[in-house]
Amino acid sequence: MNKFIVMLALSMVACTSLGNNQTPPLSIATLSNPSPVPTPIPPTKTAIHSLIPTLPTANKPWWNDTIFYEIDVRSFYDSNSDGIGDFPGLIEKLDYLNDGDPNTNSDLGITGIWLKPIHPSPSTHGYDVTDYYAVNPEYGTIDDFRRLLDEAHQRGIRVIIDLVINHTSNQHPWFIQSQETNSPYRNWYLWADIDPGWNDPVWHPLNDDYYYAVFWEGMPDLNYKNPDVTAEMENVTRFWLADVGIDGFRLDAIPGLIEVGSVTVDTKASHDWFANYFQFYKGIKPDAMTIGEVWQEDAKVVPWVVNQQVDLAFEFDLAFATLASFNEGNSARILNTLKSGTSQFPKGQYGTFLANHDMHRVMDQIGGNPEKAKAAASLYFSLPGVPFMYYGEELGMSEDGLLRVPMQWSGERYAGFSDVTPWETPDRDYPIFNVAAETGDPKSILSHYRNLISLRNSHPALQTGELFLLSTFNQGLFACLRTTADESVLVIVNLTNAPIRDHKLSLTASALPQGEYAPVSLLDETPLATLTVLDKGRLWNYVPVAEIPPYATIMIQLKSK
Repeated sequence: MNKFIVMLALSMVACTSLGNNQTPPLSIATLSNPSPVPTPIPPTKTAIHSLIPTLPTANKPWWNDTIFYEIDVRSFYDSNSDGIGDFPGLIEKLDYLNDGDPNTNSDLGITGIWLKPIHPSPSTHGYDVTDYYAVNPEYGTIDDFRRLLDEAHQRGIRVIIDLVINHTSNQHPWFIQSQETNSPYRNWYLWADIDPGWNDPVWHPLNDDYYYAVFWEGMPDLNYKNPDVTAEMENVTRFWLADVGIDGFRLDAIPGLIEVGSVTVDTKASHDWFANYFQFYKGIKPDAMTIGEVWQEDAKVVPWVVNQQVDLAFEFDLAFATLASFNEGNSARILNTLKSGTSQFPKGQYGTFLANHDMHRVMDQIGGNPEKAKAAASLYFSLPGVPFMYYGEELGMSEDGLLRVPMQWSGERYAGFSDVTPWETPDRDYPIFNVAAETGDPKSILSHYRNLISLRNSHPALQTGELFLLSTFNQGLFACLRTTADESVLVIVNLTNAPIRDHKLSLTASALPQGEYAPVSLLDETPLATLTVLDKGRLWNYVPVAEIPPYATIMIQLKSK
């Protein structure tokens, strides 16, 4: 089994979809083939005041100024006492995420939401869809979702949703009908009279035939060699972008959409399909954004973005390298990845993260150390790319072996998520790591995240500035410079659990003009040494402070004297 499938199959939940490819490239069909099952829900437009511009400004895509927050609706907040999170509950908690008022500092400050699958599904993870035009009734109604979208937009929050494009549930009406050999839906899936005998167990018996499902038998792959399937997914795309008004999609496990023989990943047909799909959705909504899940090494991820098949792709190598550097107390991993892998992406056009719904949470990966978690967040928010943070990471949530435990709002029973027994047991650390307990503590993980997000939102250098990596003469230290035409920010992070005294920061060239700079500490009031910049923006043996405490962050705005 190839590396991509192995990595995803080992995930805690079967939540991604691989398909496969055929030799001839597919063209995107026109929207002239409405779905027989089910019928799209008619839109109900509402005029609202929105803080969101309709198109990108200053030749910069809106997502480069955005910080996304990944939410599992089922686990976020229960508003109707059934133990399951829902859209009204999420609406209630939007002010925690962003209250829309730039003069307040009690909200988290995120500016984008990624919702894990919200469609009807027989599972709790939702990646086996039974109706692409509806929402899971456990979460509310389509009108509830429209209200959520409006409320988010009024606060300046963009909303993207998971689109599981590779497969459906085996309970989807399309698949049920495809089991009849003379059904028009037969060719919407991949059927065989006999088991093709591939090495991987991806062909599953049913009614004396076999159907293809790369992840498990409950999620049969759609057949994109059939233009009717492409046309129908275009209908789905148009419904959510134009009729409902979302801002884009997270596209699940895109490398395996179309198979060629027994080759299931990265076929030319998959790349061609997404290149055409890119043009299609841009024609529907020019500022719509897609981010693709390509769980592979950077060299295989980059072409999806470079060749305009998705706007962004997740930077898995960087996520792994970041936490590895903290666990090793050595900056080598992250420096190597930034230089040899991340640098291949178009400038800033990738999604950065520390953990997601397929991974162990950050606190579990770094040994449960809150100071270490804060340092990892500092480094993460200081780098280029579009940040995607998993709900609860800002609290230091753990998992007890479960990836989607309820959000920890308070130390009350059931973590303040619900007033009845939740669908999933809250993690045992909720009395300590929760919103209520951490809000008033300036040293909490939540306060640190709020500060970092506020700084990133208010400093363009941290959003889209050029990246320069500094030599530190101590591998336990990471340092980078972010610069725009108008400002420069220097970030230094101690990756170790010991104070660092023997450090000198140097840079052979940068965009900084020659001269002396008065450093201003952005995170605290630490007094800093004056910085001298030499010709060509060179820095030589700069020592901002005598000692950098364990897992400390120094974030410096450089102002000319």
